[in-house]
Amino acid sequence: MDASDVTTTAHQVNHRWRARQAPDGDFVVFADGSLSVMNLLCLSGPDEHGVPGTEEWHWTELLRATEWSAGNWVEVDSALSTHTCGGSRAWAGESADHGSVGWVALTRDDGEDTLEWIAISNWSNPFCEVILDETTVTAVSTAGRIWTFPRNVPQNVKITEDPAHPRGAVPDVRRVGA
Repeated sequence: MDASDVTTTAHQVNHRWRARQAPDGDFVVFADGSLSVMNLLCLSGPDEHGVPGTEEWHWTELLRATEWSAGNWVEVDSALSTHTCGGSRAWAGESADHGSVGWVALTRDDGEDTLEWIAISNWSNPFCEVILDETTVTAVSTAGRIWTFPRNVPQNVKITEDPAHPRGAVPDVRRVGA
């Protein structure tokens, strides 16, 4: 982003990121100052036997804004995991402001951690692990879900169950009642 292209909102986003703050809500905030308003939906719950791992979750973009203001900002200083790849760094963590708030960010690995985007969700639970590759940022939540963010369009995230999470493990029905 050229310095002459920096809007007031972009300046505020980058200033707040350096202070490790993000707007309170379900958003993807971009370094250019634009913002995607997101909504976390559970389209189907556990199966009829209550077996976890059959839920279907979507974090859907409701609105894209180029100018906006936030009433509240939350702390995003608690990084639980980082990973670097090809001059970029992915971050994952939790907000100390509330236990269910998780966040994932992509920055340049330039010594200043220049923000590319940050995704924050009030309902995801903290993100405890992050892996970065050339095309995606993959974050694992403490709720047992894997969020796969395309690097260039993070609002198109895909959410799947984490099979390694205790909640996602399918019970061995042969041992039940044995």
